[in-house]
Amino acid sequence: MDFSAWTLSLKLAAATTLLLLPLAVLIARPLLTMRPGARLVAEGLIALPLVLPPTVLGFYLLVAFGQHAALGQLYHTLTGRSLVFSFDGLLAASIVFNLPFAVQPVQRALEAIPREVREAAWCCGLTRWQTLWKIELPLAWPGLLTAIVLTFAHTLGEFGVVLMIGGNIPEETRTVSIAIYDHVQAFEDRAAGILSAMLVAFSFAAIMLIQFLTHRIGKKEQ
Repeated sequence: MDFSAWTLSLKLAAATTLLLLPLAVLIARPLLTMRPGARLVAEGLIALPLVLPPTVLGFYLLVAFGQHAALGQLYHTLTGRSLVFSFDGLLAASIVFNLPFAVQPVQRALEAIPREVREAAWCCGLTRWQTLWKIELPLAWPGLLTAIVLTFAHTLGEFGVVLMIGGNIPEETRTVSIAIYDHVQAFEDRAAGILSAMLVAFSFAAIMLIQFLTHRIGKKEQ
């Protein structure tokens, strides 16, 4: 069992989910009131990681995070560390490639709230931020929960971007998906099979959890 790979993968998934969820809310909420043309472009950019080959996305992130790029230089100046081939870079890349998995469920949940509910809150004297915090987010929690589960599960299984940005450094960037690749390369089929089966089981459990909670919430609302 690759305990260090599992520990690193769970740490990466937890950190990505923790950082990405509030960011998803901040991105999804303005989309509701954006002009149709601008919204179309914004939604297209957010959904881009879904259709881009992971190696292509990883290549552009690798260029952006390198010490010859402005972002990579700035991060190195501020922290003394490099984004490339480090956990920090892996986390930054993970936030980018998980963006649609977090933003889209939150956006759909916020869209489902009737406009009259927001207008009633504003008439009661709540500001837009207070309305978001006290009214919209409690109503949109099924979408938030779906975003959490999808982001966490997808982070555990990502391979292409992780390999491009993090490489294969034990206890630093070697996640479960990279460990599976290593086992296959070494003809260790049993070890690769066990890790793959665990990821399949985890992903299936995540999907079942989402469906169960969605069904329970739907019954309560009826």
